[in-house]
Amino acid sequence: MNKHITIVGLGAGDINQLPLGIYKSLVAYKKVYIRTMDHPVVEHLQGEGIELISFDDTYEAHDNFESVYRDICSSLLHAAEKERIVYAVPGHPLVAEATVKRLVEEENEGNVTLQLLGGQSFLDPMFSALRIDPIDGFQLLDGTDFRRETLQIRQHIIIAQVYDSFVASEVKLTLMEKLPDDYEIKVVTAAGSEKEVVLTIPLYELDRVTTLSNLTAVYVPPVSKRELLYRDFDMLRQVFAELRGPNGCPWDKEQTHESLKKYLIEEAYEVLDAIDKGNEDDLVEELGDVLLQVVLHSQIGEDNGIFSIDQVIETLTEKMIRRHPHVFGQAEVHDADNVVTQWEEIKRLEKEKKGLKEEEQSILSNVPSSLPSLLRAFNIQKKVSKVGFDWGDEAPMWMKLQEEIAEWFQELKEGTKQDASKELGDVLFAFVNIARFHGIDPEEALRQTNDKFTQRFQYIEQKLKSQGKNIKEQSLEALDAIWNEAKTREYKGE
Repeated sequence: MNKHITIVGLGAGDINQLPLGIYKSLVAYKKVYIRTMDHPVVEHLQGEGIELISFDDTYEAHDNFESVYRDICSSLLHAAEKERIVYAVPGHPLVAEATVKRLVEEENEGNVTLQLLGGQSFLDPMFSALRIDPIDGFQLLDGTDFRRETLQIRQHIIIAQVYDSFVASEVKLTLMEKLPDDYEIKVVTAAGSEKEVVLTIPLYELDRVTTLSNLTAVYVPPVSKRELLYRDFDMLRQVFAELRGPNGCPWDKEQTHESLKKYLIEEAYEVLDAIDKGNEDDLVEELGDVLLQVVLHSQIGEDNGIFSIDQVIETLTEKMIRRHPHVFGQAEVHDADNVVTQWEEIKRLEKEKKGLKEEEQSILSNVPSSLPSLLRAFNIQKKVSKVGFDWGDEAPMWMKLQEEIAEWFQELKEGTKQDASKELGDVLFAFVNIARFHGIDPEEALRQTNDKFTQRFQYIEQKLKSQGKNIKEQSLEALDAIWNEAKTREYKGE
């Protein structure tokens, strides 16, 4: 038997908003399945002697809306196996009605035949109640599946399904990520009916409203104040477009990819500095400076007609999804090492698709020459170790270090400065190998030592300054004594 469901929209408000033809269709049935009894038309249907089978209990049986909607659809399809049924929903069946959306998917798969009988959606009366024109830009969002990334705060936003304080709280917290706590919004209940209520409240009071029901929607006016748009990525793009526009900044307009190279490196190191200092405010600012470089490079690419920030984001998003099949696909990994192995294999396959066969490529081709030398040495050694070009234990590494130190001493005594420099490089390379064997990042280790030296030397400067002494006039012994004092204070945690 072919399953058949007639879906009827009950309109957005009271009986006066329900078309006569639809009302007559409803009263012709003896039994109607209804998503919720919480609707003004229900008492009229009951007065006609219609048996109403609601799914209100289904909401209580589950702790998430996905399960509720799945259960409702399953029940409807099961009932339709025995007879043609009628299913009534608030508003219009195809406007903000998740259960109908699921049933339409079932129809597309040939599992059921649907007949849709309209009913006024809540949108027209909402526009009237709010006195807004949707042509200015309009978003309709679901309060039960509300996400920050979908918000377009420059447009009119209407959020449906805000029918209790729990949903209202989730919506409020999400909106507060992009808007001030006291941003003025409107809560509209039973729009267009005799019981229409429009409340204007600050955002932080949304979950305290007592009139929330199935007929409630939240309206968020478009943001127009420039300072409130500072969190909006489109605003950031607009700023950089203006900076490089005809009336923009002379310095920004002159920049090229090449001229900006040094700034990106500087900003990246300032991020590391903020992390080491544990200063979250500085970290926010420094990460912003790194983002500045990304957006500015992208704007230059767009100005030159080559690429835009959209392509940068698209490429990154696609790559992260492709390289994480254990998250976005069916692959399985057991630990971080498995992830790294999988990552490298995916990169190898990507190169093959580009016509870059692994056997034709140096395994060191992906180690940037612009890296700091210690870090580059570390990455070079790590790469070659993967193909077996590495010592299996520590002893020969120390022997190699002693050999390189001896050769360096020899060049210092008898060779040229250039030869001595090369031999010192060999010594440092050998040290990096030992550090790598012990899982120590030599770049990080030396940076910590640089910081430690700086702190101790600055202690010497401050100590002498407080005593009214000139550091240039002090003996090495005097400076060394204060240095040891700084070390003692470090050990004591002062």
